[in-house]
Amino acid sequence: MIRKLSVETREEVMFFDTDCGGVVHNLAYLRMIETCRTRLAAKMGMDLRSMAETQLFPVVVRTEVDYRCPGRLGDWLVIDGWLCEIEGARFWCAFEMRRESDGVVLVAARQALALVQMPIGKPQRLPKEWKTKWGMLA
Repeated sequence: MIRKLSVETREEVMFFDTDCGGVVHNLAYLRMIETCRTRLAAKMGMDLRSMAETQLFPVVVRTEVDYRCPGRLGDWLVIDGWLCEIEGARFWCAFEMRRESDGVVLVAARQALALVQMPIGKPQRLPKEWKTKWGMLA
């Protein structure tokens, strides 16, 4: 699959990411996905400063996560994120987290997002040029 818009981040599993057995807990995976998604949003023209100025934010409306294999304390994880679908009022990003040392996929996830104008909390239509710009089909 050709990913026209993608980003890769890298994280080391820290003590605060793990439970007492040294296994990564689900909240830590979501935090790492959040970092990757924030970098992806910046590539889409929604960097943190722009969002603060325009008060237009990509808001997560759904998250689907498949936990395949546990990460452990000290592992380096590579998180790939990409724009995978654009609809009328929401868009989907996909993520794959793998252990750097052996390439084993630990987590696969998808998130649906909507653009929301704050502070009123009003959802906005996605820019029409997104489909053309990133080669998405409806």
